Amino acid sequence: MKAFFDWADQRTGYKKLVHETLYENVPGGARWRYVWGSTLAFCFSIQVITGLALWVAYSASSQTAWESVYYIQHEMWGGWFLRGLHHYTAHAMTVLLVFHLMQVVIDGAYKAPREINFWSGVVLLLLVLALSLTGYLLPWDQKGFWATKVATSIAAITPFIGPELQKLVVGGSDYGHHTLTRFFALHAGIIPGAIIAFIVAHIYLFRRHGLTPKEPRRRPDAAFWPDQVLRDAVACLAVLLVVVFFIIRYRGAELGAPADASEQFSAARPEWYFLFLFQLLKYFPGGTEIWGAIVIPALLMGVLIAMPFVGNWKLGHRFNLGFLWAMLAGIGLLTYLARTEDAASPDFVLAVQSAERDAARVIVLAQSPDGIPTAGAVTLLRNDALTQGPKLFAKNCASCHRYDGHDGLGSQPKDKISASDLKGFASREWIAGLLDPARVDSLHYFGGSKQKTGKMVKFVKEDIAEFDAAQKAQLQKLIIGLSAEAGLKAQSAADTRDAVVIAEGRKLVSSTAMNCTDCHKFHAEGTDDPSAPDLTGYGSRDWLLAFISDPSHARFYGERNDRMPAYGPDKILTAAEIGLVTDWLRGEWYEPKPGPLPDLSPPPQRASPN
Repeated sequence: MKAFFDWADQRTGYKKLVHETLYENVPGGARWRYVWGSTLAFCFSIQVITGLALWVAYSASSQTAWESVYYIQHEMWGGWFLRGLHHYTAHAMTVLLVFHLMQVVIDGAYKAPREINFWSGVVLLLLVLALSLTGYLLPWDQKGFWATKVATSIAAITPFIGPELQKLVVGGSDYGHHTLTRFFALHAGIIPGAIIAFIVAHIYLFRRHGLTPKEPRRRPDAAFWPDQVLRDAVACLAVLLVVVFFIIRYRGAELGAPADASEQFSAARPEWYFLFLFQLLKYFPGGTEIWGAIVIPALLMGVLIAMPFVGNWKLGHRFNLGFLWAMLAGIGLLTYLARTEDAASPDFVLAVQSAERDAARVIVLAQSPDGIPTAGAVTLLRNDALTQGPKLFAKNCASCHRYDGHDGLGSQPKDKISASDLKGFASREWIAGLLDPARVDSLHYFGGSKQKTGKMVKFVKEDIAEFDAAQKAQLQKLIIGLSAEAGLKAQSAADTRDAVVIAEGRKLVSSTAMNCTDCHKFHAEGTDDPSAPDLTGYGSRDWLLAFISDPSHARFYGERNDRMPAYGPDKILTAAEIGLVTDWLRGEWYEPKPGPLPDLSPPPQRASPN
């Protein structure tokens, strides 16, 4: 082996390079304060390695980006760990850069002749932040898409070149495929290349000028090997352990619902290291946002760049230290205020909860037997009743109706309830409440509508209220029989079990004992001029589709309809949207078969969607 190493040294001179690297003089000996540069180099190496590995499975297209990240996260063996390592190491780099900057300023390592080395470090800080910003969009999920849209819109307020600069960054006037490919080119090629170039220059200048000890020296100088190398290795290991802790805790990095420009995303926020800028912009409304977005950050960066010159003054170093601590304190305060305001905002909390539900739901749909369609994963949520039903209900129905007391999304509408609460509509429990003398004229049913004084309410409060025990027993059978018309999935087992009771109940609906057909039609029975909705197929999918489409149809309320729009004829909702609301109210959506809880073991490999 010695002969081989001698041969390699004769042709490369590696022994001299290794000796110069390991036996560099460390003023004052090994110290923990010198580990930050090594930890940053370690993290960047991880970023490069994991980034290349992720690149193998990633597809930079607006129709395949989310799908390929889903494949990495949920199907590729170890993909969730690989993606988490890349994600949380990026966060660690931001923290380590701040520590490194603090150490450099505290030690005065920005002073002559180290000005250029300091400036190269500032450029590296900006490049790492740019790397994080461009990487935020690549999963092409709602959070990244809308946060990037907000961030890039700031470019539009740049004086003179704003609109053109935004188009250059976005790749046109709309956010889409070209935006993603440009950000990917920046994230995977241009910015890493620039970082490598500046790291080389930074290390070269660092080697040229050496470490700057904080006077006075209390210990003799020592070589970089072995004590400082050991400290650097321990620090790198500590960073790695912290990163792995977050990976295991959250099972990799977050993946939201697929990006959808048609769905407003109120929960969009930048990552924590940009959150202070988001908060700062709140204090500059209207046409003054240029101060928070450009002027103030530019001034702060100008002072940071001028530190080597300021430090030459008598009190310059103290000013630099005070400025750095004040800037970091301001960033911390703005970040805290942003977090606090969001936590205190019911709308934001609901938006986050909705985003989390959508993110979890799309994974369930993607893992269904049908998988991800060729049109992309975004269509999974667009065609999902569980996702779209409550959104459509909140937008179009909640001004009058409620769903379990809220608008379907968990919020309380400003409008007073004037129609029935539709949670469990046509179920046995819902109909039982409708036929309860104590509840029929409550806000849960007819209490807020014109029907409060109608025949139905009078019948329930006067006639049904006088039922004896035998009639009440018949009424229970009627409720079961009428509810069976809906064919609700949640009641399928009970309907199968109670087939005999259902048959009896249906006969009671048409009987003179209950008087239902005096006003309603039920199959072939009832008056030729009904004054109330036809109960044939009551609550079934076909019945609800027709009712929501046109409640003023003669089959339902006719001219007695109380303000409910004709969503179909008036083109308020499309047929597909009416179907989504209907299926949601009826509880009909895809649900995976119950099985064991998921674990962290690698799933069986399947073909990549790329």
